[in-house]
Amino acid sequence: MDKLVYTAATGLAARMAAQAAIANNMANASTTGFRADLVNFDQLDVSGQGLDTRRPTSEDVINADFKPGTVQQTGRPLDVSMDGQAWLAVQSADGTEAYTRRGDLQISATGVLETGDGFPVMGSGGPITVPPADKIEIASDGTLSIKPLGSAADAPMQKIDQLKLVSPVGAQTAKGLDNLLYVKGGGTLPQDLTAKVQSGALEGSNVDMTQALVDMIENQRAYEVQANLLKNAKDMDQGGASVMSLQSS
Repeated sequence: MDKLVYTAATGLAARMAAQAAIANNMANASTTGFRADLVNFDQLDVSGQGLDTRRPTSEDVINADFKPGTVQQTGRPLDVSMDGQAWLAVQSADGTEAYTRRGDLQISATGVLETGDGFPVMGSGGPITVPPADKIEIASDGTLSIKPLGSAADAPMQKIDQLKLVSPVGAQTAKGLDNLLYVKGGGTLPQDLTAKVQSGALEGSNVDMTQALVDMIENQRAYEVQANLLKNAKDMDQGGASVMSLQSS
């Protein structure tokens, strides 16, 4: 009976995690560079009893759907779209290196190059700082060049830094709740010198709203099945208790 209750309870928890992921996907259907959340389920053995079940792990609940989104031309010099499996390295809120497909870059009041959601963009030696400039360009290999403020019209562009572009292919990664991609167990990905970006373009979210609605309905039905299983376990337990009570009397 305990095994049945545990299976039902862990199933309910898993479906709640999946529902949260689906809801987050729907909320970010129009977010630049967003990669849909996926819930991972790890198999575990319950207390050495040989009972296999599945539940989401607390550390790596969410992974990313690597399917590309639609690319739209913007003409803005600081907008970049990563080609293929390239991801842009950024500094997360806790100071560690993480990765994103969000390419709506901007320069903060202190000159730090950031993504649209405020994460500093990493270069060859850490977060990139951009001096005051009349013109900014980002080449296909991620090289950032500027024409310094007050320069002559025919002055050449000056290289400032290069965006750190990586490929997560073959690496063990997980998506955090901040929508950034991390290397499992810590660490960083090496720079991919073959990675390319397209300047003046942005990649949209890869969330399919129709599929998300279907997933939400299917997940809700699966949740109801687990809830009924828990109710059946309760009824069986009460029935067994009643039988024992009759026998003792």
